[in-house]
Amino acid sequence: MGSEQNGRIKSLMPTGLLGRSLLILMTPMLLLQIVTVLIFFERHWDTVARQLSRGLAGDVVFVIDYLGQYPDPEHYEWIQTSARARMQLDIVYEPDAILKRQITEPPLGLVSEELFNALDERLQRPFFFDLELDDRQLEIRVQTKEGVLSIIAPRKRLYNSTTYIFFMWIAGSALILYGVAVIFMRNQVRPIRRLAKAADQFGRGVDVEDFKPEGAAEVRMAATSFMSMRDRIGRHLSQRTALLAGVSHDLRTPLTRMKLELAMQQSSPGVDALKQDVVDMERMVDAYLAFARGEEGEKAVLTDIGKLLTDQVGEALRDGQQIDLHIEDSLEMELRPQSVKRCVANIMSNAGRYANNLSVRAGRRGQDYEIIFDDDGPGIPVDKREEVFKPFYRLEESRNQATGGVGLGMTIARDSARGHGGEVLLEDAPGGGLRVRLVLPIGH
Repeated sequence: MGSEQNGRIKSLMPTGLLGRSLLILMTPMLLLQIVTVLIFFERHWDTVARQLSRGLAGDVVFVIDYLGQYPDPEHYEWIQTSARARMQLDIVYEPDAILKRQITEPPLGLVSEELFNALDERLQRPFFFDLELDDRQLEIRVQTKEGVLSIIAPRKRLYNSTTYIFFMWIAGSALILYGVAVIFMRNQVRPIRRLAKAADQFGRGVDVEDFKPEGAAEVRMAATSFMSMRDRIGRHLSQRTALLAGVSHDLRTPLTRMKLELAMQQSSPGVDALKQDVVDMERMVDAYLAFARGEEGEKAVLTDIGKLLTDQVGEALRDGQQIDLHIEDSLEMELRPQSVKRCVANIMSNAGRYANNLSVRAGRRGQDYEIIFDDDGPGIPVDKREEVFKPFYRLEESRNQATGGVGLGMTIARDSARGHGGEVLLEDAPGGGLRVRLVLPIGH
């Protein structure tokens, strides 16, 4: 039960840093204001209601006592005029009348209770009051010896508007303070969002050279660390490419001499085999350099991925592959086109090597763009699907490059996809072959 309640509470919590920061900041302020308002409201309202009720009850008692002392018409007219002018009370006397309703117990409500206590303490005779005679007036009816005295007074004699004004000031000032807090917190969270966006762009190969550290000291420290990491990764890739370029040059020189020497030899089974070995070695060197070079030196640009797929499928069709292409919706994305082309080409090349037909489907799936390759080949065993992404690993064990390749196709494909923040997944195709799912996240 405890874990379920914690889970429910967490589900109600804001997920973003801005929301959580505002919640941490505003919750204590809100609780403090609520407690302050409640305490002040209760004490202030209780005191004001008591004093106003006693004042009104005193005026009512004065009028009744005066009429008891001077019951003649002349004094009645005088007290009626004076009460209206000085006490804001309208007096109506009903001779020989009997009070039909009376209040014997304190009614609900702070003002009603205080007025009842004040009248009951001072009058000591039957009475009845209606605080909601209309929007502006209230009525008090008192039983006297000669009849019923009805007194109509304005509601403001019992209700004080300063309490509501205080509450409105508290609410207004709170809204202003919360608005200022939101503005400042957004300014503090913005550098973190920019850092996250820069990291995402860097992971997808988008240029982030204009990124600069800003914000609080901790955010600047994280941004500086990110920039240092970016520079170190860039230097590492450059050094790797330079090293492999040198290795390529060193390997190609003896291979070239070997090709010249073999070309001068007379044709024989041994010489022909050596020639083929040299060709295989050149192909292996080229494949390894393509894998190691990756996306080095290529910048991400806005690319129509539908056109990119159409061009690659067109090249494969010209090479004799049977491919069915269906693009649900095209999309322009920031990516490294040559890298993605190499990725798509390697996937289709592997399918063409082991299958007769290939189906390519592409379209947007939520926040990703998916390209699905379904072939009718023998597929790949589940326990071998992760192995095929390892460099130089081949399911075909003859080591014949004409049938099994070098063993870098899927490695290059996944390296390219992950370089864009995506992934290459292997699944079972509906027709029994292999399904390759290329997922590319859509940049924001």
